[in-house]
Amino acid sequence: MPSEFQTALFDPADPKAALAELPREAAVFALYGADAHAEPYIGRTPNLRARLERLLQPSPRHPRRLHLAGLVRRIEWRATGSEFESLLAQFSLLETVFGAKVLERMHLRAPAFVRFLGGNPYPRVVVTHRPSQREADWVFGPFASRAAAERYVDEALKLFLLRRCTDDLSPDPSHPGCVYSEMKMCLAPCYKGCSDERYAEESAAVESFLATRGESRLVTLRAARDQASANLEFESAAALHAQVQRVESVRALAPELVRPMSRLRAVILQASAQAGEVAVFLFENGTLRGPAAFSTLGMRIQNEQSGSTSLFAQPMAIEATLETSADAAAEKTSRTQLEARLDGTLAALAETVAAPTPTQRQGHLALLKRWYYRPEVRRTGEIFFTEADDRWPTRAILRGVGRVAAAGFKPSSGQKPEAQGPEALAAKSGEGDESANGAPNKNR
Repeated sequence: MPSEFQTALFDPADPKAALAELPREAAVFALYGADAHAEPYIGRTPNLRARLERLLQPSPRHPRRLHLAGLVRRIEWRATGSEFESLLAQFSLLETVFGAKVLERMHLRAPAFVRFLGGNPYPRVVVTHRPSQREADWVFGPFASRAAAERYVDEALKLFLLRRCTDDLSPDPSHPGCVYSEMKMCLAPCYKGCSDERYAEESAAVESFLATRGESRLVTLRAARDQASANLEFESAAALHAQVQRVESVRALAPELVRPMSRLRAVILQASAQAGEVAVFLFENGTLRGPAAFSTLGMRIQNEQSGSTSLFAQPMAIEATLETSADAAAEKTSRTQLEARLDGTLAALAETVAAPTPTQRQGHLALLKRWYYRPEVRRTGEIFFTEADDRWPTRAILRGVGRVAAAGFKPSSGQKPEAQGPEALAAKSGEGDESANGAPNKNR
C-alpha cells in the first residue's frame, strides 16, 4: 500500500475512538479484518468520517444498512483533493487486491482507437479496442466511444481514395472490384486500378492526416487556396475553400486528446487535499503518474471578476491566512522561479518507473478517457498537451495552476472559503460514495 496512507486501529467495542481520528474530507479508504488473507473493503467517499460512521456504527433506525463493525480491525485511508485523484488511488488499491478484475469492478472498458494498418502491403484503417504497443505510431485515440471513432474514420476516408475492404489483397485484373471502386471512392488496388506507388502515396497522406488530426491536409489546401486567390482564380479558390471547410468539419470530430498513442503525453492539474498546493499528474507511455504536489507559495492568482487574464495580476496570496503570511505573500515569486519549479515537478514525474502491466495501461487510459470526455461543466481540473516540438507549454500550465488554485478561493473574503469542488458538493448532499466494486452505495 502506498506510504501516504494513514492507519487507525479499530476496536468494535469502542468504534467512536477510531472514528474520531478520521477527517471529514474526501478520501480513499480500505477496511481490513482480523484475517490477513481476507479481502479488504475498498471504497472512496467525499466525507470519510460520515461514510465510516454509517458502516461501522450500528444504528437501530437502519436495520438493513450494511454494518462491518464486527469484522473490521484496521482502517487505512488517504485524503484526496479531487475525484480524478480518488479514482486513480482506488484503481491502484483494487488492482493490488483483485489484479485484472479491477477493470470489471470499476466498470473500465478499453477505449476505442483508430488503427492504421501500415504493415499491410495495401494499408487500410480499422477501429480497435486493443491497440498494439508495437505499432503505437499507427494507433490514434482514444475516442469517446466506438461510434465516435467509426464516424471519424468514415468521414476522413471520404477525403481520400484508400480502400475500405478487409480482404488480404492479391491484385488481379480479373477481380470484379466493389461498389467503392465503381463510385470512384477507391483507387481499386484489387484489380490493379492504380500502381503500388500511387497507393503508397495515398496511404502516406491518410497516415499523415490521422497523425496531425487533419492539419497536414489543411496546410496544403490553404496554401493552394491562397495561391489561387492571389492569381485571381476565384472559382478555383472557392472550390478549395469548400474543401478546407470540409476538412475542418472532419477535424472537429477528433478532439485534442486524439493523438498517436506513442506521442500521447499530457499534464493534468487537479485540486489538492493540502492547502497551498495543486496536484499534478503526468500521462506518459500509456500510464498515469502522480499526484506530485506543486507548491503555489509566492504565486499570485488571477482575479476573474476584474477581467484580468494574467497569472500575476491579482495581488492575493494563495495562503488562506493573509495575516500570518503577509510578508511571504507580498514578495512575488518570479516567473523564472515558477517555471523552474514546474520543470522540477514534471521531471520527478517522468523518472523511470517499472514497466506498466496491460491492466494498468487499459485502466489508466480508461480513467483518462472517462474524465476527459465528461461535459465541461462536470470536468474539474485542466489538461495540457505537448507542443509541436515535444516541449511542455510551461507558461500555459502555470496559468492553469493559477486557475485551479483560484477555484477554491473567494477574493472578497478574508477567511479560507469552503471548497466548491464536486467532492465537497457531493458531501453536502450525501452523494458520491462508492463501494469496493465501484458502484454507488445506495444502502444508507
